[in-house]
Amino acid sequence: MAFPTPKQSNDLNTLLTGNTANDAVILITSNTGCDSCEQVNAVLAGAAQVDQRLGKETVLIHASELAGGRLIHAPTGPLDRDYDDVRRFADAAASAMAMAKGAGAKNPILLVEGVPADTEFSQAVEVSYLAACHRLWQPLEAREAQDTSQLEPVESITLVDIEKSLDVDYLAAVEAGRRLARDLCGTEPERMAPPKFADYCVEALAGSSVSVEVIDDQDLITREYPLLAAVGRASLPVPRHHARVINLTYEGEGPIEKTLYLVGKAVTFDVGGVDIKVGGHLAGMSRDKGGASAVAGFVKTVAELKPKGLKVVASLAAVRNSIGSDAFVPDEIITSRAGVRVRIGNTDAEGRLAMADLLSRCREQAKEAVAPELMTVATLTGHAALTVGPYTLLVENGFARDKQMARQLAEVGEQWGDCMEISLSRREDWHFIRPRTAADDVLSSNNGTSVSVARGHQFPMAFLAVASGLDKHGAKSEQPLPYMHIDIAGSGIEGGDWQSGSPTAAPCVALAAHYLR
Repeated sequence: MAFPTPKQSNDLNTLLTGNTANDAVILITSNTGCDSCEQVNAVLAGAAQVDQRLGKETVLIHASELAGGRLIHAPTGPLDRDYDDVRRFADAAASAMAMAKGAGAKNPILLVEGVPADTEFSQAVEVSYLAACHRLWQPLEAREAQDTSQLEPVESITLVDIEKSLDVDYLAAVEAGRRLARDLCGTEPERMAPPKFADYCVEALAGSSVSVEVIDDQDLITREYPLLAAVGRASLPVPRHHARVINLTYEGEGPIEKTLYLVGKAVTFDVGGVDIKVGGHLAGMSRDKGGASAVAGFVKTVAELKPKGLKVVASLAAVRNSIGSDAFVPDEIITSRAGVRVRIGNTDAEGRLAMADLLSRCREQAKEAVAPELMTVATLTGHAALTVGPYTLLVENGFARDKQMARQLAEVGEQWGDCMEISLSRREDWHFIRPRTAADDVLSSNNGTSVSVARGHQFPMAFLAVASGLDKHGAKSEQPLPYMHIDIAGSGIEGGDWQSGSPTAAPCVALAAHYLR
């Protein structure tokens, strides 16, 4: 999985001459000039006299005295307003890198200037590199069908690091994880059906410090993960659509100080089941696997960095929510792994079912683990996207809130441009999923879409807690376990274009920055 190799250099004068392997200079800045190099500043001064776009939009300037004869000036715009954040640098870097690629550059230099001293801008250089890589990524199907040297020609990005403070190995590890996440999420439903989703994870982690277990026995899945099996029931006549449970485990050297349990939703295509999606809403439903894709990507980064004292257990639910004569239906009652009788409210609320039993398995293990933290990651509800737009939503149980899990993750995410919002779990959420009869213990969802009900992204966390048995491990229980649900329905795809937009790999960057740095 090739991507532009991050390099670093503090020798600015050598970098900017035409005698290096670099073939373009990209200046990301909040200024119209260049503070660190008079040579570049002179080029910009000359350009300003003939091009009024300078400082207003990204421009390419011919500069024979600089590397590659190309200078790309990408302005961030103002950074002193209350609502400005580090993504101003990300946007500028993405625009500049697209221009550099179009101009034929393969090994550009990235110079970032005009960074405010505020903490929230402290990772501007790293964020710029990651944004450039995101813009350059091309879908897996395209790479498999075309010449990748033409499709993804940029080989390296040299980051100017005067103070020698950058960790390019860390950046490479994060981008390796994000690339895996994008490939898994952004690939069409047959190329990345559950068995092939599992195969791609196996291939990506082969030879690493992560052990991979793929459960493909459908009878075993039915016994051990009955809610997941129900979602995949209609796909059983089609072997290439059979469900998979993918368990990824990493255990770092030395005494374990923290144990992370992450459960990811990989619904490789979601027709909605018998509550079928209509009105053109099926397009893009091959991206309903973004949660598990992000979890796999995070584990890939873990495998690259090999952190000590950390154990990571990831469980991915890969399944296709098909429709057929054996499909599960509303009103059905299915007993979960934790022994909870689940009344089905809507078959298009399948993601929480797919994850609940895997979360229950993690709960069982977490009771014996060192400093456990549990998370579910999913493109779960349209309500999340409606509520906060392009941001990741975090919903905690009481013990996670006491430990400030969401606040800490969100603060780090803000610095790295992987931005999040926090929602509280309230009594109304738990009341909403209450059993209505003596025949069941919990209701999976309302009858309609999540956007048709108040608190449509909060109550699924309550359901996941009840169906998995985690509700017995609240803050005031004998054995509390911190649990946080992460909904990326709004943040998982760039621009909200579910069919054609690039997967963002959210929240890989925030998770890595919080747990691995």
